[in-house]
This record gives sequence, structure tokens and C-alpha cells, in this order.
Amino acid sequence: MIHFRITFILFFFILISLTFSTKSLADDGYRLWLKFDPIQDETIRKSYIQSAEFIAVSPNNPHLRVAAEELQKGLAGLLGVTVPIVNLSIAGKTGIALGLIIPSYKGPRPENEEGYMISMASGNVSIMANQNVGVLYGCFALLRNIQQHLPLKTALGVSSPKVKLRMLNHWDNPEGPIERGYAGSSLWKWYDLPETVDPRYRDYARANASIGINGTVVNNVNASARFLTAEYLHKVAALAAVFRQYGIKTYLSVYFAAPKTLGGLKTSDPLDPEVRQWWKDKVKEIYQIIPDFGGLLVKANSEGEPGPQDYGRTHADGANMLAEAIKPYNGVVIWRAFVYKADPKADRFKAAYDEFAPLDGKFDPQVMIQVKNGPIDFQPREPFSPLFGNMPKTPLGMEFQITQEYLGFATHMVYEAPIFKECLESDTYVQGKGSTVARIVDGSLHNYPITCMAGVANTGSDRNWTGHPMAQANWYAFGRLAWDHSLSSEAIADEWTKMTLTHDQPSVKKISNILLRSRDIYVNYNTPLGLSRPWTGSHFAPEPWQNRSSRPDWTAIYYHRADSIGLGFDRTPNGSGALGQYRPEVQKQWNDPKTCPLPYLLWFHHIPWKQKLSSGRTLWDELCFRFYTGADSVKWMQKEWADVKNSIDPEIHANVAGRLLKQQKEAIWWRDAWVLYLQTLSKQYISTPYIKPERTLEEVQQSVNVYLMR
Repeated sequence: MIHFRITFILFFFILISLTFSTKSLADDGYRLWLKFDPIQDETIRKSYIQSAEFIAVSPNNPHLRVAAEELQKGLAGLLGVTVPIVNLSIAGKTGIALGLIIPSYKGPRPENEEGYMISMASGNVSIMANQNVGVLYGCFALLRNIQQHLPLKTALGVSSPKVKLRMLNHWDNPEGPIERGYAGSSLWKWYDLPETVDPRYRDYARANASIGINGTVVNNVNASARFLTAEYLHKVAALAAVFRQYGIKTYLSVYFAAPKTLGGLKTSDPLDPEVRQWWKDKVKEIYQIIPDFGGLLVKANSEGEPGPQDYGRTHADGANMLAEAIKPYNGVVIWRAFVYKADPKADRFKAAYDEFAPLDGKFDPQVMIQVKNGPIDFQPREPFSPLFGNMPKTPLGMEFQITQEYLGFATHMVYEAPIFKECLESDTYVQGKGSTVARIVDGSLHNYPITCMAGVANTGSDRNWTGHPMAQANWYAFGRLAWDHSLSSEAIADEWTKMTLTHDQPSVKKISNILLRSRDIYVNYNTPLGLSRPWTGSHFAPEPWQNRSSRPDWTAIYYHRADSIGLGFDRTPNGSGALGQYRPEVQKQWNDPKTCPLPYLLWFHHIPWKQKLSSGRTLWDELCFRFYTGADSVKWMQKEWADVKNSIDPEIHANVAGRLLKQQKEAIWWRDAWVLYLQTLSKQYISTPYIKPERTLEEVQQSVNVYLMR
């Protein structure tokens, strides 16, 4: 009996051990794309081991120690060997040398201080740069090459970032929630800081540095003045201490009315001497606490936020006041161009251009204007903002969304690299053909002294960082394109898939294809042919019928202009005239509804329901085709994902499969809402072979109301 009990107890503990062992092997997504799992390809593995007997760094450069440790950690996981870190002067072995390029060096070298070069001679690999942070980027580049199981020779060469400031904008609030955050609460535990520094902050910094991101704005653009108090500046300083080890500078969003609300002044007028002095003193305090502070991000006179226009001043007046305060420290002021007024007769499309273009050349050199990629608000597909190309004397930075504000939150799989590329490759024609948005953003067209690409972050407290596992690809893609906007969406998808999910080549091909098609699938069931939907509520539920709000530009009907005649917003000279903000060559592409590309048709034209389009279908039939095909295509995504099950970690595969089920239901939800509502205006029958929705319009509206009550 005793023997039986002992046997049972042993069996019980073995079972528990196996259970926990199995769970420990599961992939919860925390490592993102920094998965340094053992390479199974012996040929690739041995080729690297032969060149990695040691990692040599200068003992007089402690800043390179972080780079060496990251490389050591990655090589240990990938190659299964412990590579010692030694003094750079060691000789007689083959290894990897990390160091700075000496001034007298005459060979090829990085174009700027953050670039790196990887070379090989006599079996030794060198990762060299002009500055310490460049060596760190070079180490991550080498690891990225190994992670993809590529031969060493493909890592050799010189690489430099095309954009100077490559940053994340966090819309995190001090209480913990994130505005437009879909992966839990804020990463920053403000109530624990500065005394307790979560190890996750370091992992966040590592992930960013691995893709070349060098700045982060830690708080919401709808800023709280609390972040300018000494209490919170010391909290931010604790974060900055972690980030600077990885070449990341810290920035703050500031509340323009802080001199009144925090400083007790009677005004926040940017031309008032006391206000100007208050900001000088506050900026001095910031730099005393955070010596390498990056700068200030400002949302002013937009969506109810205070700003210089409250005092009859211009955006330039407000920005220049802050620039005056920050100039002694060589920081930057990033002033957002996301502005629009509650005018029922105006076109929100035109607002940023109308307010900022006349101010070109009036901003201080320390000021950069941050412009959203499109003229409205992070829509699934937008034409590029007409500000790009029309402010040659003022640095314009790009603002992309990484968080999926209008892209299905964390439920829908939407790969955003094609959105980024679509905008960056758009031609403004400001200096003739080839004057792309990318050349404006990287400064090469107008010789901007400061360049910037910012992404509204999709990170949160969820264990896998982004809620939807596949949304990690958007964070990754943003960083890679901010470093080098010439990379293709396809190359980045392939890279991320191999580093994050699988090396099985047929599966890599399927997954990359799902990613590349996902954006167009979403657009088809959500906003085809240039529809837009930035109305109030949740920014998620379909409510094209919504016509009541505190302001006209927060209704659905303001944007789609559906009526008994047709659909779309006329922005030609016969309508709002917004098309006139572009160069003649661009206007020519979009001005004629007969030749306007279908993806932008309803952005610029009000089209009759029965008008035949370039596809050969009428507008109504084309809409039905898009809505139904888009919703049906989610089934294709499900099938393709099911096919790669055996090549993907079970936990991640099940997570994505569940979200795809939800995505299919919600795609049908959006399809039905649009089709049934527009049918009440068009009086058209749903085209064959599409089946009439099972729900009535009233039932769909009720489901939306229930959703919005959450």
C-alpha cells in the first residue's frame, strides 16, 4: 500500500512537472521578434560559430557594453554557444569586434552618427559606427540576419537611417488608460515610479532599439499638466534612465494652458512676457532632471485643446515661444497639424493646409510640424495630406497610426506597412515628378535640418504587448520603414514572419500573403472606394446613419454625403475645392470621376448610384461587390491560417484563429450596416449573386446601440 502511494505521488509530480514544462514551451508573444531560439540549420549555425569565438569591446567605452551584451544574449540562444566579451586588444582568435570608426579612416562609412557598417576580414567580423548607438543598431542587424537563417555575407555592408527622429507617440494617461489603446492599460506604472522600475521597460527599449526607434513620447497628446510637475518629471526621468541605454530619448506632450492651470498665471498668451518666462523656467527644470530630454510635443487648438488661437495668436506664435525656451538645450518642439473647426459649411479635409501653409517660413528652426499621413484622421485609406510639398521652409514630420484606431482595434488583422508605403511613395510633384512624400519627410527634397517619423503606439500591458499577435508586425514595420523607407511591404512581412512565427518556407509564404492582402480586405468591407467614417462613438462600430452630435463634423453623414442621388464628398472646384490644395499633376489624377482611381473615387466625387465605373459595374453594384467580397475574404484568411497550424506555436495559432472568427462576424456586421442603410437611399436591389442580409436595418442598428452601451 505504501509502495502504491509513493508511486502515485511520484506519478503526480511527474505529471505536474510535464504540465508546467509544456506551458513554459508555449509562446505567449512577449519576446516579439526578438526570439533567439536555436538554429536547426547546421550549415548556417557553423558559419556563424566560426566567426564568433569572442565579442571584443573597448574597456574604456561602457556604452558599448549594452551592445555587446545584447549580441552575446542573441548568439547564445541562436547558436547555442556562450561567446565571451573580451578586451578589444585581444588577438589570435576569430571573433566580432565592436567599436567606433577612427577619424582618419578613409573607407566607406555610415552617412550619419546612427548608421553602422558590418565588415569581415580574415575571419573577423567588425561592427563599427560613428557613434555608440550605431554599434548597437549594427548588433541587432547582425542578429536579425541570423534569425532569418541568412548567410553571414548578406549582413555585410553599410546602413544609415534616412530619418533623424524615429519615435513612438504614446497616448497614455496618468491614471493608466490609453486613448485608442487596445492591448490593456499603460505600460508605465506611474504610481510605482520612480522608486520601482518594472523590468518590462528595458524589454520595451530593447524591442525599439532592435528596429531603430530612437525616441518615445510617453504621454497623451491630450496632455495633462500633471506631467510638468516635479513629481512626474522624476517619474519620467526613471524611464529615461532605462531608455538612454538603448539610444532612446524621452519626450513629453505638454498642455498649452499649463502656465494658468499649473503656474497660477492669469493667462497662457504666448506673447505675454510672464508666460514666456514660465516656460523657460519649466524647460530648464526638465533638463535639470532629464539632461538628455528630447523635446516637447504639442496638440493645440484642436478638438477642444487650448492653444495660441485662444488669444488671437497663430500656431507659429505658440510654437516659437516654446522653441525660445528649449533652444539653449538643443531640444525640439513638435507641433501637431491635426486641427479642424466645428464649421458645418467647411471641409475638414482642408483645415490643416488652410491653417499651416500660410505660416511656412515663420516657425523657429527648432520647430517641426507633425502631419498625419492623410488629411482627415487615420482612415483605412486616405490620399496623402496636401501639406506635404506645400511647406518647403518648415520641417514636416510624418505621423502614422500603429494602433488600429479605425482598423478594427485588436480584433481585426490588418497589416499596416502597405498604408505607410502608399503614403510615402505618393508623388506630390512639388519639384516635378519624383517629389515623393518620403523625400519630403526624410529632408532630401527641401533640405530640412530636422526630420521625423512618428507612430502612434499600439503597445499596452497585455502580455503580448499589442493584443492581437499579428499587430506586432505593425510596430515592427513602422520601425523598419522609419529607418529605411525604401524597404518593401513584402520584404518586411517576410522578415517579421521568420523572426516571430516560423521558418517553414511554405508557411512563411502563406502568412506573408495573408498580411499583404489584409488591408485591402478590411477596406472592402469597411470603407470601399474612398468612403471615410471618423464619426464619434467608439471609432469601431458601424453607424453610417449617425447624424446627431455636438458638432457637425462628428457625424457620419458629414463624410459620406449619401443621398437619393448618390454617394461621396465632392471636393472638386464644384464642391469644397479641397482638390485645389494639391499640385496640378495630382489634381489631374483625381479630378475626373471617369479616370479617378477607384480607391479614391468617393474621397473627391459624389457619384450617382447608377453611374457605371471603370470596373464596368454601377456604383451600387461595385459597392455590393466590395462589401460582400471583403466579408467573404475573411473566410479565406481563416482557411490560410488553418493551413499553417502545424508550423506555428499552438498558443499563438489559437489566439489568432479566435480573432479571425470574431473578425468574420464583425466584417458581416459592417457589410450589413452599410448595405442596408445605403439601400434606403439608393432604392437599389442587392446585386446577384449576393444574398440579402439576414438582419433588418433596425436589428443592425439595435446591435450597434447595444455595443455602444458597453
